[in-house]
Amino acid sequence: MVHVIQKVKAAVSRKLTAVKDTAASLAFSSRHILSANAGEGYIDTAIKILLAVVLGALLLAGLYALFGETVLPTLVERIKEMFNYAG
Repeated sequence: MVHVIQKVKAAVSRKLTAVKDTAASLAFSSRHILSANAGEGYIDTAIKILLAVVLGALLLAGLYALFGETVLPTLVERIKEMFNYAG
């Protein structure tokens, strides 16, 4: 009877040690996963896209203002002067 109790104690001790090791391993791997900052998230990508759209719109508005007020009137005037056969 004493041997049976000792065997049960040893088996329970082995199982308890295995459970502790598994819990420690799970805690370590979850801590590693949660503390890792590699990769790119959805928010980062959304901010990059929004920034690109805003900068593109500003660039397009600047070019439109430049061509609309400075370049095109001068170009139209030069073309009219080139084809002005009256004098």
